Amino acid sequence: MCRQRTKHPYSRLEIVLITLLVLMTAVTVVLLVLHFVTGESSSSNGKLSSFDYDEPSPTQKTTTTSGSGNYLLGVGRADCTGPVAEIPLMGYANPDQVGGGLLTRLYSRAFIVAEPNDTRRVVFVSIDIGMVSQRLRLEVLKELKSKYGDLYRRDNVILSGTHTHSGPGGYFQYTLFWITSKGLIKPNLNAIVNGIVKSIDIAHQNMKRGRLFLNRGVVENSQINRSPYSYLQNPASERSRYSANTDKEMVMLKLVDENGDDLGLISWFAVHPVSMNNTNHLVNSDNMGYASLLFEQEKNKGVLPGEGSFVAAFASSNLGDVSPNTKGPFCINTGESCDNPQSICPVGGASMCMAMGPGTDMFDSTRIIAQNIYLKAKELYASAAQELTGPLHSAHQWANMSDVQVQLNATHAVKTCKPALGHSFAAGTIDGVGAFNFTQGSVEGDPFWDNIRDQLLGEPSNETKACHEPKPILFSTGEMSWPHPWHPDIVDVQIATIGSLAIVAVPGEFTTMSGRRLREAVKSEFGSHGTAGMDVVIAGLCNVYTHYITTYEEYQAQRYEAASTIYGPHTLSAYVQLYRGLARAIAMNTEQDLPSGPEPPLFNITSLTLVPAVTPDRAPENKTFGDVLQEVNVQYRVGEVAKVTFVGANPRNSAENMTEHNFLTVERYTSVSGNWQVVQNDASWDTRFYWTKGSSGQSNVTIEWHIPSNTELGIYRIRYFGHYRRLLKQYYPFEGESAAFEITNM
Repeated sequence: MCRQRTKHPYSRLEIVLITLLVLMTAVTVVLLVLHFVTGESSSSNGKLSSFDYDEPSPTQKTTTTSGSGNYLLGVGRADCTGPVAEIPLMGYANPDQVGGGLLTRLYSRAFIVAEPNDTRRVVFVSIDIGMVSQRLRLEVLKELKSKYGDLYRRDNVILSGTHTHSGPGGYFQYTLFWITSKGLIKPNLNAIVNGIVKSIDIAHQNMKRGRLFLNRGVVENSQINRSPYSYLQNPASERSRYSANTDKEMVMLKLVDENGDDLGLISWFAVHPVSMNNTNHLVNSDNMGYASLLFEQEKNKGVLPGEGSFVAAFASSNLGDVSPNTKGPFCINTGESCDNPQSICPVGGASMCMAMGPGTDMFDSTRIIAQNIYLKAKELYASAAQELTGPLHSAHQWANMSDVQVQLNATHAVKTCKPALGHSFAAGTIDGVGAFNFTQGSVEGDPFWDNIRDQLLGEPSNETKACHEPKPILFSTGEMSWPHPWHPDIVDVQIATIGSLAIVAVPGEFTTMSGRRLREAVKSEFGSHGTAGMDVVIAGLCNVYTHYITTYEEYQAQRYEAASTIYGPHTLSAYVQLYRGLARAIAMNTEQDLPSGPEPPLFNITSLTLVPAVTPDRAPENKTFGDVLQEVNVQYRVGEVAKVTFVGANPRNSAENMTEHNFLTVERYTSVSGNWQVVQNDASWDTRFYWTKGSSGQSNVTIEWHIPSNTELGIYRIRYFGHYRRLLKQYYPFEGESAAFEITNM
């Protein structure tokens, strides 16, 4: 049921503030338009034409047998962090949440599997970013084609985002995402593209014979369903088949060489990386990325984080309605529960209802969830015994998701809709609330906001309104094309199989039950065409971002996930139909006969951002860059925080002009050699790099080292590395150094 509408008790001040917000949004769009170079596409017909390739013929399909090395395997990891300051973080759509430093670096982790005779390959890449955008994928494929020809293609390369909400944004070509990301930010786009390609390069260069093993296990105490009232809309008979309203199972793929030596792993587990909340300003990979660091540090002994040959990816799955904030939702002003269909509090409404936990703060919560996931993966890795053998397959199509005809049964057909977002989209979730008076579960529009929308953006058409019912449309993005389309119509669907493992690459955030239905449908399709017993895993946030995908029943409740199901109530049915087609083609060895579908556009956008330009840096009078402003203490104990503040410069100077720049080190003095040894860097979970912007080009950098329990006693120091800018874009490196301090047990 929808709450009864009441008159808006807005004061004159609130009306003024609302009007200013609307005007700011309009001005943002106008300024973005003025900053780009007009161009419809990179090709004359507005479509990409360079990704056509020759499909391998059916005669090239081979069946491998068990042995010392069933496949050729390669793994690679590369930095893709990008600028850590002044760039809006991608995930919470909060324009005030911009980067202000670094907690952990972001990485691209690539895995290549090839048949022994190297006739077929599959590439899976997990990237520490919010999601893979269409622009990002197209540029990566273009780079791969220029390097490798038709070896790595749109059908056999899967790009998957971990969905951290603490990575820099600005790598989209569709207008909606420009609003909170302040446009297309080339330095960050380039950093991600380069990191992905480099990780694939490393994996490609290190191919060796090896074996693959699959394992599964339940992860406890690490997730809750954040929209349980939507989940309850699904049929009771369906829900009764499952013991929980989230998927607690982790699927883990283990890679070893022919001698049994460790190479890496891919883990798929459904949980949102939102342990770090929307008050955070430090770039980091959240719980899934920290789990990767923990496993890699376990295997890569004696090297710094981000180094070593073992690569561990903790990839996303059907996480749409799954939160890591296990304490659940409560009113932050009163402490009472707000676990209700609208997620509202008696005082303060929806904006006061937030979920937290399980830790004492967001850093502690990230640590706890990451350790839970890591420890289960470690257990599964050690006991993995189900070996994968058999041929590799990959199938891909582009589909126009705004107009898919879905045959539900012999007599009933439906279709998808042009993209649109509902009112509850603006309400946000219990992991990150929205603004103003929007609430989840809204099945009626709001005349106040609808009127503002109609005046600024235009009223949705009757056809679109009818198609999306019962969603009350807030933004009819499929009918908004200025200066470019606001949402994609052309979407990637893709499946890759490695023996009995089917990786279903989905372009968004499937809810728990949506993911279950899709897995069952794909497994059934394989089985009905002679390929029974497939292990089907969903890889989330792949190839292009299309927000959420709920079940038809969940869509009726119109909580946040349903309001963000942009292609309408039959979106899931359309995807099930499309992925069944891919599974059928693989099972029947007819991938090469699949029509490629309509190619997506690649808009010719060159300079399009409202991020302020980097200005020349200045040091305070009688100071120079790297000077210490606040010194460390003389002595610390394990568990305390060593902290030092330097005269700093804008970190973007380093990120935009250097490759994989390291901002800090923690070093231990070795008395035997008389040298300083680096023991931590800026990729370490225990270090934090804060940048504070002052006036007139001045800024400070504060570095914290949260001294872990296993720290060796002795003498240490902290060093800072940066670049300052002068006029004419001249950049100069500098460094700073703290005084030596002692770690004792006293």
